Amino acid sequence: MTKTVYLVGAGPGDPGLLTVRGRAILGFADVVVYDRLVGEEILDWCRADTEKIYVGKAAANHAMTQDEINALLVEKAQSGKTVCRLKGGDPFVFGRGGEEALYCRAHHVRFEIVPGVSSVIAAPAYAGIPITQREIASSFAVVTGHTKDDDAPPADLPVADTIIFLMGVRALPKIVAQLLARGDSPDTPVALVRWGTTTKQQVVTGTLETIESDVARAGLLPPALIVVGEVVRLRNELKWFDNKPLFGHNIVVTRAREQASSLVEELRGRGANVIQCPTIRVEELDDYQAIDEALEFLSSFNWIVFTSTNSVEYFWRRLENSGRDARALGGAKVTAIGPATRDALKSRGIVADFIPENSMSESVAQGLIARGIEGELILIARALEGRAVLEEKLHEAGAEVLIAPLYRTVADESEAENVREMLKRGEISWISFSSGSTVKNFCDAVGLQNVLDARSGFRVACIGPITAGAARECGIEPEVIAQSASVESLADAMESYAVNSRQQIGNRTDAKSTPE
Repeated sequence: MTKTVYLVGAGPGDPGLLTVRGRAILGFADVVVYDRLVGEEILDWCRADTEKIYVGKAAANHAMTQDEINALLVEKAQSGKTVCRLKGGDPFVFGRGGEEALYCRAHHVRFEIVPGVSSVIAAPAYAGIPITQREIASSFAVVTGHTKDDDAPPADLPVADTIIFLMGVRALPKIVAQLLARGDSPDTPVALVRWGTTTKQQVVTGTLETIESDVARAGLLPPALIVVGEVVRLRNELKWFDNKPLFGHNIVVTRAREQASSLVEELRGRGANVIQCPTIRVEELDDYQAIDEALEFLSSFNWIVFTSTNSVEYFWRRLENSGRDARALGGAKVTAIGPATRDALKSRGIVADFIPENSMSESVAQGLIARGIEGELILIARALEGRAVLEEKLHEAGAEVLIAPLYRTVADESEAENVREMLKRGEISWISFSSGSTVKNFCDAVGLQNVLDARSGFRVACIGPITAGAARECGIEPEVIAQSASVESLADAMESYAVNSRQQIGNRTDAKSTPE
């Protein structure tokens, strides 16, 4: 049975700008056909078994021709697969969505159009440039930067207060020449916005007279759009995205991919460009005998200690697998190590009775001992490789402790080569570590000597003293150590360091420019 082709606008790059309808379709599509301008993070919303097909960009060196893409969409739909054609921006704004829809119709394949946030409005907005502004610009026009047969804009350019050229970086000299030839002032403001709405955003401003040399000096390359008009002058007052505290910082996140999302969101929210380099991967165990036996008398425990969000996730899997729910905990009190673990429990209807101030086993033990645990039965839900310190301290205090391994962590080197090359090129601003194992695994995967050789070019952030100690054992002194075991605290520490560093540089600059 022939299925539907959904022509979905992926938005301009920021995954937060994908529409609710677009995200829903990604969740049930069997096949996703996507372009170069689609943000990689958006593809994370696909199902694990979704077939993802990259078809390149609409240019001379694209991966597939438009005719081949059209045929692919129809072929997949006619084979009984639901197809999501994911296109940067909006499918009907220079996206060739109309061509693909007409081809589907000609072959009796159902299609649906899902509009997207166009870069026409989004990229200037993220650059602090409103495309209309009362008393400055009451009209705007959108023009292709190159026509079908020529790397140049149309011969007759529209007259509007603001003109936006898409796909016109290579045609910039011709665009400037045409605007000047028709009588536009050489002082007319111009801005180019590259990778707009993403943490890689780059903005170059100038005038019709200077913009070519400005762009050449900045080394700006496609993809970018061009904004021409008086509204560009407002950028100095309205720029906000590139004023974020970590904007321009390339930060490596070494957490397991399953755990990284909250930290990634925190850092991106502060403007950072995040490079995910998971050094560990979380896997299920071959043997769950310990936890399965504990579930049989779960309500007998006085305390259950959850050491991470993973421990909560895997514990609940075993709980539900045994036909039980939260009621099986009975009167057991619960310890959550870290705010993320607390939140994971809360989402399952469990309010933690004790949340240690930090994640060190010694602190956890002290807090539990202070609550009187002599003679009590305690279950510790953790990774297979957990430290023995907590168990030993509780035993010494007279408690009976049962360890229930729920998952294991293994080394992951899938992104190591990319980060190794970025280190060599001096493109890394920060490396963040969330545990001692991420430090060891990162240095093993990337190569400790490679890390040490590039050490002067980046800063290190650790989530706590144990992680910082592991870094020092490798000869790496961290610049910042988070005050608590949370991703917010880690992001706060990096932000504070970055802001203080900028202020110090600014103070030194001011001091040099002040007359004696």
